Amino acid sequence: MGNVMATIFVMAKAKHNIVCLELPLVKHTQGPDLHKLSSLLQDVMFDWIVITSPEAGSVFLEAWRAAGSPRAQIGVVGTGTASVFHEVSQLPDRTLDVAFFPSKATGKALASELPKNGDRTYKVLYPASVKADNEIEEGLSNRGFEVTRLNTYNTVPVQEVEQVILKQAISAPVVAVASPSAIRAWYNLVYKQVNWDKSVACIGQTTALASKKLGLKNVYYPDNPCLDGWVEAILEALRVYHEQGNVSPSTTM
Repeated sequence: MGNVMATIFVMAKAKHNIVCLELPLVKHTQGPDLHKLSSLLQDVMFDWIVITSPEAGSVFLEAWRAAGSPRAQIGVVGTGTASVFHEVSQLPDRTLDVAFFPSKATGKALASELPKNGDRTYKVLYPASVKADNEIEEGLSNRGFEVTRLNTYNTVPVQEVEQVILKQAISAPVVAVASPSAIRAWYNLVYKQVNWDKSVACIGQTTALASKKLGLKNVYYPDNPCLDGWVEAILEALRVYHEQGNVSPSTTM
C-alpha cells in the first residue's frame, strides 16, 4: 500500500492540514503460486489481467518485468490500484496498458463490467491474495471468461509494534484503514491493551463491513471506494469528533 498511503498523506496534510501517523498493521508474504506468474506471462497471451489491490499490482509488475515486459492489458478495480502502474504506463513502448476501470471501485462491479465483445472466449489472469474471496473469478466465469487465478501473495498481521508509536496511535481520534486485514490487525492489537472506542475511516464498504463485524461503532466510508472518497470519510469522522468538543486534528493510518 506504499504508493496509496503516500498519496493519502499528501492529500490529507496539504489540503486539510491533518496530521498523520503511519502505523503498518499488516505485511505481505509470498503466495503459493508466485513462482508460476512470470513463466505464465511468457507462455500465455491473456486478453485481460485483473488487478484488485496495490500489492497485487506491485507483485505483478515484478513478475512482468522478469518475463520481459510482454504486452498486457490491465483492468484495475480503482484509482488507488491504478497508481501502481503510473510510471510504467508512461514508457514509450507502452507494452502495458491500464485499459479499464469499473463504474464503482468494487470487485463485483469489475467482474460484471469487464469488456467482452462477441462470442469468443476471453482469457483472464487474476493474480490475487490468498485471502481474497471467489467473487471476481466466479463473476467473470459466469459471463463466459476463462479465468486463471494465481494466489501470488498473502497478507499477515504484524506481531509487534513499538509501544511509543502504538500509544500515539491509540490516542488518535481516527484510524484510516484500506483492507479488512488491516482493521482486524488493529482490533487484535488494540483490544489487548485498551477498550478502544474511536472512529474508523475505511476506503470502502468491504472494509467497513469487516469493521462493523468486529463490533466497532463509529465507522465511516465512501459509497464509491476511491482515494478522494477515503479522505472525505476521514474528514467526516474528524468533523464529528470536533462537534463533540474535541480539538485534536490528528488521525492515524
